[in-house]
Amino acid sequence: MASADIAAPPSDFDFDVETLIIGAGACGMVAALAAHEAGQDVLLVEADAVPTGSTALSAGLIPAADTLFQRAAGIDDTPALFAADIQAKAHGENDPALVSAMAENAAPVLDWLAQKHGLPFSVVTDFDYPGHSRRRMHGLPGRSGQELINALRARIEALEIPLICKRRANRLYTKGSRIYGAQVTLPDASTETIGCTRLILACNGFGGNRGMVAEYMSEIGEAVWFGHDGNRGEAIIWGLALGAETRHLGAYQGHGNVAQPHGILITWATITEGGVQVNSEGHRFWNEAQGYSEAARAVLAQQDGVAWVIFDSRIAAIARQFEDFKTAEKQGAVILGDSLEDIAERTGLPICALQQTIANIPTDGSDIFGRVWGTTHLNAPYCAVKVTGALFHTQGGLAIDPNTGLVRRNTGGTFENLHAAGGAACGVSGSGDSGYLSGNGLLAAVTLGYIAGAHCSRRKPES
Repeated sequence: MASADIAAPPSDFDFDVETLIIGAGACGMVAALAAHEAGQDVLLVEADAVPTGSTALSAGLIPAADTLFQRAAGIDDTPALFAADIQAKAHGENDPALVSAMAENAAPVLDWLAQKHGLPFSVVTDFDYPGHSRRRMHGLPGRSGQELINALRARIEALEIPLICKRRANRLYTKGSRIYGAQVTLPDASTETIGCTRLILACNGFGGNRGMVAEYMSEIGEAVWFGHDGNRGEAIIWGLALGAETRHLGAYQGHGNVAQPHGILITWATITEGGVQVNSEGHRFWNEAQGYSEAARAVLAQQDGVAWVIFDSRIAAIARQFEDFKTAEKQGAVILGDSLEDIAERTGLPICALQQTIANIPTDGSDIFGRVWGTTHLNAPYCAVKVTGALFHTQGGLAIDPNTGLVRRNTGGTFENLHAAGGAACGVSGSGDSGYLSGNGLLAAVTLGYIAGAHCSRRKPES
């Protein structure tokens, strides 16, 4: 799918900039804000008609430790604790320096976006995400990725940072360890060449390139692709051609709670607050507390690759803070019932098995799958959503220096002026799907985007 190549630099470029950023998702726009603040001449190029990317398809939640918002909410958290949670979820497979860089920069960057750029973040305080030992997920009021994209774009426009859409980069111009510019394709198939002092790849991963998915993560190759179709893997293709180091190309974030056939993400709060997943026979089939990334394979392994998430009205009230859940309700994806008999009739689930499954949920301690329960139990009225497993985005990518965002070379050292951030860079989710900690995608986007954007001045975020 990706027609990405490299070539020697031309004698002249159509125009030149200091910092060229390919991709205008959250990562690219954060990088642009940081570079602009550092005094750089910046240009953002985006393949779509308007910026969206994987960010717009997410809940827009960013994990960060020791933020102003946590302090105001009385939440005691530290970057060291955050880093330990990341490593624990990824089974210690991550580069410790990269984990530390993300964990330590997350709060300053989030506070900077809030105070310097006016993004009205708040911390999610009414439920816990698997693997996080503190409540550290931050989002805008609507808990929507599209809302985050719109807010960042508004700042780009207000600061008059050049953003040109409908320009897909298809070639990098390079000589030795230096990048000289890029070629972009316009809607009429003509091309432009852009020279640059430095280049930031913020064009995400390769989940939309089915050939690459089949090559590097075949176990999820048949899953619904729930990411952005523009994630075609150009950054990886360029990197491999240039002799860049790559890491963990088999790592990805799945999600096992996508409404079927509606294609709407159902928040994992439906599980963490006490809901369960059952198969078509009405039986639970795994420990849902492991996380939503692992849930993708667990659900896809069931008959027809689907399951039902069962929860109650109390949990639904919590889930309604997310726009996706409210949309799912409006489109009829959420089935309501005054009793389990109602749910069984409306879903086709066997009533006896469903009743036994709910009755077997302990009020305290562990169940047969190893899930630990508290005292809260599901009660009528009930809710159910038919769900499937999906691939959201890849987590492996180009290896970078965590202090600069510069891409590492296979032969040692880094490229002089080639940065990678967000999904283009290797993240902190280990080598597979089970290492993904909630929010890792946007964590990499905003922290690595800032690090790459600000590298020319090595400045700290100023609020």
